[in-house]
Amino acid sequence: MFMGEFQHTIDTKGRLILPVKFRESLGVSFIATKGLDNCLFVYALDEWAMLENKLKQLPLAKPEARAFVRFFFSGAAELECDKQGRILIPTNLREYAQLDKDVTVIGVSNRVEIWSTQAWSEYNMKIEPTVTELTEHLVDLGI
Repeated sequence: MFMGEFQHTIDTKGRLILPVKFRESLGVSFIATKGLDNCLFVYALDEWAMLENKLKQLPLAKPEARAFVRFFFSGAAELECDKQGRILIPTNLREYAQLDKDVTVIGVSNRVEIWSTQAWSEYNMKIEPTVTELTEHLVDLGI
């Protein structure tokens, strides 16, 4: 399980040091893709395989299912850490998530998310006032 929040910087070549805790759980190679809310989602290979199998079950006849699968898989890239624990984030993914210098890396249960620190801060400011309301909706879902 991934959890926690870590502040890092991305260098001019697009390299980012992943937290040690996350590197150990992600393994030698893993998948990064365009996530929701303009961040990147990072999955261990086994988790990616389970997600891929679920997405294969979506009905191709539905335009929104096709659109999501295209969005999710077209941005995907297999990444590896170098000896310093850095990953090279492809340009298209850096541009999508607006990753420039200051980056926040968070653990979200079965995945890691990589955010522009500014976007993460703005997201938190927007979501914090509604946490109680969100919790009430989760109760309705049986959580």
